[in-house]
Amino acid sequence: MTPLIITCALSGAEVTKAQNPAIPYTVDEMAREARAAVDAGASILHIHARHDDGTPTQEAGRYKQILDAIRAACPEAILQVSTGGATGMSREERMAPLTLNPEMATLDCGTLNFGGDEIFINTENDIIAFAKAIQDRGIHKELECFEKGHIDMALRLHKKGYITAPLHFSFVLGVNGGMTGEERDFRFLRGSIPDGATYSVAGIGRFEFSLAEYAILDGGHVRVGFEDNLYLEKGVLAQSNADLVRKAADMGRAYGRAIATPDEARRILNIGGHS
Repeated sequence: MTPLIITCALSGAEVTKAQNPAIPYTVDEMAREARAAVDAGASILHIHARHDDGTPTQEAGRYKQILDAIRAACPEAILQVSTGGATGMSREERMAPLTLNPEMATLDCGTLNFGGDEIFINTENDIIAFAKAIQDRGIHKELECFEKGHIDMALRLHKKGYITAPLHFSFVLGVNGGMTGEERDFRFLRGSIPDGATYSVAGIGRFEFSLAEYAILDGGHVRVGFEDNLYLEKGVLAQSNADLVRKAADMGRAYGRAIATPDEARRILNIGGHS
């Protein structure tokens, strides 16, 4: 079976040290968490930038500091920047990290209620603009889909030539305002992508490891990390991102999946022409 690619979402834009003191904010904390996550089995690192006080930012300068530190700590890893940023940020703000030409970036494929009055806005024109900026720079994209309509949008834009192959999807399930993370939800999205596409599943909160199990058994890939879930098990805070990566890696091995190295992940996803 194909080796299991584990992505680690180090910090996200919303979770705080008040919720879990291990959430990384500073450049040094990001680099330390990244190295530990890679040692535990992660081959892709999903990165949101924070200022030292935890405030989310898409500033290219801050991203450069973080990316440089992570590359120095784990040069083998695939670094994936977020173009989602935080709710309320403009298209131009969210695109700023792309100027650094990272190896990989996320491309959000639809609008979503994020709870309360927060709306994560991704219009059709936003998606087209992000796709063009990512592809013009030769950056490998991950298509972030929080529900079935987002997959449909990505496939429509692929048919029109705005989103080019290879197609790698991320099913982000369990977000307040999006699809839940039950097995039926996973099966619905899994059956909605074309043959030859690859995918990863990111389960939010209590859905993280149940969805990981479905994806592992199906031959797909997984994302874990503090952006999505703070707990190793019910009532037990994870002490690091590495704890969550290690649990996913152990699950993969238990089901006969070898854990992909970064270079194996590049080949599986056809990053930079690897195949």
